[in-house]
Amino acid sequence: MALQDLLTKKQIKVLHSYLADDWKILINAGAVRSGKTYINNYLFLLELRRIAKLAMENNDEHPQYIIAGFSSNSIFNNIINSIGSQFGIMLTADRHGHYHLFGVDIVPAYTGSLRGIGGIRGMTSYGAYINEASLSTHAVFQEIKQRCSKEGARIICDTNPDIPTHWLKTEYIDNVDSNAGIKYFMFTIDDNPTLPKDYVMSLKASTPKGMFYDRAIKGLWCTGEGVVYRDFDQSTMTIDRDKLPTDLTYYVGVDWGYEHTGTLIVFADDSQGNTYLIEEHAHKHRFIDYWVDLAHDVQQKYGSTIPFWCDSARPDNLNEFLTHGIRAYNANKAINSGIEAVGSLMKAKHFFVVKNSADNWLNEVYQYIWNEKTGEPVKENDDSMDAMRYAIYNQHNKAKINLQRNTLF
Repeated sequence: MALQDLLTKKQIKVLHSYLADDWKILINAGAVRSGKTYINNYLFLLELRRIAKLAMENNDEHPQYIIAGFSSNSIFNNIINSIGSQFGIMLTADRHGHYHLFGVDIVPAYTGSLRGIGGIRGMTSYGAYINEASLSTHAVFQEIKQRCSKEGARIICDTNPDIPTHWLKTEYIDNVDSNAGIKYFMFTIDDNPTLPKDYVMSLKASTPKGMFYDRAIKGLWCTGEGVVYRDFDQSTMTIDRDKLPTDLTYYVGVDWGYEHTGTLIVFADDSQGNTYLIEEHAHKHRFIDYWVDLAHDVQQKYGSTIPFWCDSARPDNLNEFLTHGIRAYNANKAINSGIEAVGSLMKAKHFFVVKNSADNWLNEVYQYIWNEKTGEPVKENDDSMDAMRYAIYNQHNKAKINLQRNTLF
């Protein structure tokens, strides 16, 4: 069987560089599902074989290697479990949480916070494999790099792109100093021809325009540009109330306010994957009693069990809702993931607004723009936009989100 039958052209190019080039850090970055983690998992196995041989030459009976990811779950799902399914090699953690292969002690490090590197403090490593490197805190990445001080130690990384000012991009990918020994390969989704064509076509068609498309499909390090929800078209995405289907599941997004606008927005989903903005309430200078009464009105209209996904910044307000029998939950406020969830609906033309029901929302949606320095939206004209994000992202991901209270569903 030829190598071309096992790896894509881009993966073969990376493998050739791994075998032939002189490098200290190898970074594979780019689009989702583009094959970068697959080739890195293979390089990880090659690294362990190389280290085992190197340790034997050095009479080192206990060689150590760092395996790093945002969390223990991401390490297991992206690397350990994938290696089992891809290569038939099942790695089992010992009582210390370490893995072992070819006589190498593989030590996990969690890059999401400084606490995650406790297990590698003071160790001397033959190298590291860092998964989802752009999600790592800068300090943890530096600590891992400093631990890799054995002769011949190398680091392999994979990641999805982030903003172009991200430290991984500016300090490593863009570093042209030959002494740094950095190799970089950019992947696009089209670099993986093994993906089903209908899957790629659907993903391209449903990914929102702008930053999300450029990162997820093209593999570019970019910021947003202009309006966040480019795909919203008022001429085709507003409907009369009597056109609403009857098989609807209702839910609410709440963004607390006083000096700035507080918003409570009712949404609904039908069985065809469509989401509807049913009604919006947006006011300044209203106390919690007003919002409690309004929530009771919503319950009377749409059912007493309707969930309210609320801004977690005001736990006192959320507790008032709970005290008054309103099924309120602290929303997961993930910004980019939430925007992508909403934007994907608009891109697929599965998002609709009931006419004359959302004046503040319509005013904000055209003024809700990206901050090109941070890669997140500008914190202006965002009250209804936040309430929408809380509602849709949490309702559509309720099975995956770790709620801060007893689960509703």
